[in-house]
Amino acid sequence: MNWMLPVMVFLPFAAALPAFLLGRRKGAASLQLMIGANLLVFALALALFLNTKGTASFAIPGFVGLGLNLTADGFRSLYALVAAFMWLMTSLFSPQYFEHGHALGRYSLFSLFTLGATLGVFLSDDLLTAFVFFEILSFTSYVWVIHEQTPQAMRAGQTYLAIAILGGMTMLMGLMMLYQRVGSLRFEALAQAAPTLGHDTLMLPGLLILAGFGAKAGMYPLHVWLPKAHPVAPAPASALLSGILTKVGVYGILVISTRLFFDDTVWGTLLLVLGLVNMVLGAVLALFSIDLKRTLACSSMSQIGFILFGVGCQALLGEHNALAAQGTVLHMLNHSLIKLVLFMAAGVVYLNTHSLNLNEIRGYGRRKPGLMLIFLTGAASISALPFFSGYASKTLLHEAIVEYFVHLLDLGHSALLYQAAEWLFVITGGLTFCYMIKLFVAIFVERHPSRQTSYDRMGRSMSPLSATALGLSALVLFALGLHPEGWLTSLATRSLPFLHAHEPAHAVHFLAWVNLSGGLKSLLLGVLLYPLARKWLMVRDEGGQLVYVNRWPAWLDLEDRLYRPLVSFLVRTGTLLCTPLDLIMDRFVFPAVSNSLTFISRVLESLVDGVSLLLMRTMLKPRYEKATLVPHGNRLTYALGRTADVLTGLIRRFFGMQPRGPYHYVRLYALIWDTAQDTMRRILRTLSFGLILFALGLVALLALLLLR
Repeated sequence: MNWMLPVMVFLPFAAALPAFLLGRRKGAASLQLMIGANLLVFALALALFLNTKGTASFAIPGFVGLGLNLTADGFRSLYALVAAFMWLMTSLFSPQYFEHGHALGRYSLFSLFTLGATLGVFLSDDLLTAFVFFEILSFTSYVWVIHEQTPQAMRAGQTYLAIAILGGMTMLMGLMMLYQRVGSLRFEALAQAAPTLGHDTLMLPGLLILAGFGAKAGMYPLHVWLPKAHPVAPAPASALLSGILTKVGVYGILVISTRLFFDDTVWGTLLLVLGLVNMVLGAVLALFSIDLKRTLACSSMSQIGFILFGVGCQALLGEHNALAAQGTVLHMLNHSLIKLVLFMAAGVVYLNTHSLNLNEIRGYGRRKPGLMLIFLTGAASISALPFFSGYASKTLLHEAIVEYFVHLLDLGHSALLYQAAEWLFVITGGLTFCYMIKLFVAIFVERHPSRQTSYDRMGRSMSPLSATALGLSALVLFALGLHPEGWLTSLATRSLPFLHAHEPAHAVHFLAWVNLSGGLKSLLLGVLLYPLARKWLMVRDEGGQLVYVNRWPAWLDLEDRLYRPLVSFLVRTGTLLCTPLDLIMDRFVFPAVSNSLTFISRVLESLVDGVSLLLMRTMLKPRYEKATLVPHGNRLTYALGRTADVLTGLIRRFFGMQPRGPYHYVRLYALIWDTAQDTMRRILRTLSFGLILFALGLVALLALLLLR
């Protein structure tokens, strides 16, 4: 099974260029090749996941210094399978979505590149390998965001790329610091070294790495790219951006949390707070939005908050983190599949209505039961309705925080912060149900005031291939939730060793009243909130029709109000400081330094040449031995020349030509040799001082590093 790891990772890279070249002539062929490559990768991922022999591993020693290390265990093989499944489903949906699209070869090229890089991250066994593939997918997925090349897409791509680059640089600094302190970036080596190094030693590199991975996960305050990138990207790409690329960031956060900060209250509380901010803010933004894909994007931000909440609970609970670990893994899995279903359904709506505005698409799905069931599966699961998969994962996360603050109360400590976290958890669940009711009612219940007849008369909304992709994705999501004690629990248990967690001491009964009551609180809150939200978020237009409005203040944009002005201020400040310095350096410093260096270089060059001449005349004086006299050149040129003279003479005699003078080629080869020697002496004379300066520079650099 070891050979499967490099094949899975590098097969998409190998198929990318042929797909691009096919796309330049025939776009459909490019998509077909992409589907074939994704199908093969999925087959390999499935075989790897079903491998019962344990882990598989592969390494390329010396790659970028520390080697490239891949490993597949229970959790990593699971998420490699999830990634391959999502790529396959979105590629099956792509032919219909891009039927009249452009640049299909480019889309296939970067989609395959991103698949290979994503699998590289999920199968990595050290942080350097994860970082290399992480940076690759950051740049390749950027092309998804700008694919439509509209002004909105280009601006969103600019934001996405800026966050990706800054996050990558921050992470690299953290990795360098961590390697200097631990001596390794292998996952298990980090886990072994962490207890001996202590919290204070690891906190700064941990925070830097958290910022890098958190930027990709959409963690507050680095989330600004997420609500803007998803709506402008093609629907298949949006499903992958939301469902799987955010999990690449979560994967890195899981690694450093379970290896470096296991049973760390400060770290756990930090992640818990960040998760709560993500949860609440994302849900509020989704409730205000009137754009279908933006609502789903903000929803992704909120659901990532639930996952970070679970990671924080793992750090807080330490050895008793079984429920938190299971809930984290299952919510990662559920969110990936949910957003796969919902974003592809949004793509179907967009293909047929050419709009994502709720006022334009309302009523489209009234007579489309297939699309309604598919969308309902995703909506019910993300809202945590019983018998749907999202209910199981949110139940486990809720039980984890309850377990922690009950433990604190038993010890006599204050648990007010964590009790408040549990209330926000329940409230956010209610907000989630509220905005999903809003979407479902708008698309499948309400009637469009002017276009309803044309919507009802529309034919089949999905091609057979697209129906297969959406139907199969919804079926998998629905089947997982029917019996949570079965497949879901098995998948969660299989992933526990990677998270350094043990199996729960007792089985969780998801349909017990104590668990149902927690979920029903959120659902009841969502039902009560919806009429109030509908009344506030809808107004009557000039014709007396109710229309959706976005009441979120336009000025309350973190990117426009903080990040862009901050970057502009830093650039202007740097320009003001550096421009006078640049003029001073050019006018006064550089000429003086240049003249001084020229004089010093000439002195040192003469000194080096003098030392070399002295050594040649004394210690390195050559010993002259009696040698066979050679008329011209050296022995090699003489032998070659004599051979050439003899052969030339024989040939000229055979053809009746006049013979040449003696030693013709001997003189020619000797002349070539002397010219080459003279040229080499001139080059070495010129480079001698340059090499010495280079060596002195290296010595100075090493001395500086040692002093630091």
